[in-house]
Amino acid sequence: MRKTFNQDKPIYLQVREQIEDQILKHQLKEGEQAPSTNQLVNFYKINHVTVSKGVNQLVDEGILYKKRGIGMFVAEGAREMLIQKRKESFMEDYVVKLVHEANKLEITENEIIQFIKNVKEREAE
Repeated sequence: MRKTFNQDKPIYLQVREQIEDQILKHQLKEGEQAPSTNQLVNFYKINHVTVSKGVNQLVDEGILYKKRGIGMFVAEGAREMLIQKRKESFMEDYVVKLVHEANKLEITENEIIQFIKNVKEREAE
């Protein structure tokens, strides 16, 4: 987990996304105990309410669940739920805008695919 936050997004969302990222990267596995709110507060040195807001959203969505007196755990199927949610977000946030801009510039589907392949090749180096 990173300890710094960017100013463009509320901190509770960034805490939430970092927990999600750990699940997506298999750093937190389904059924495993997640860091407690107190651990997160101490790690990030931020307000308890801020951490709780991000964590409670994950609980509300069924990504994490609480065992009274024991802690929070990653729910079964959490990773797949996150993948689906992020794919939908990716589509709306990036692909739709990309297609709209490509249409304005008269970029073909094949050209878009080639652009993507070129970027992926550069990233692999």
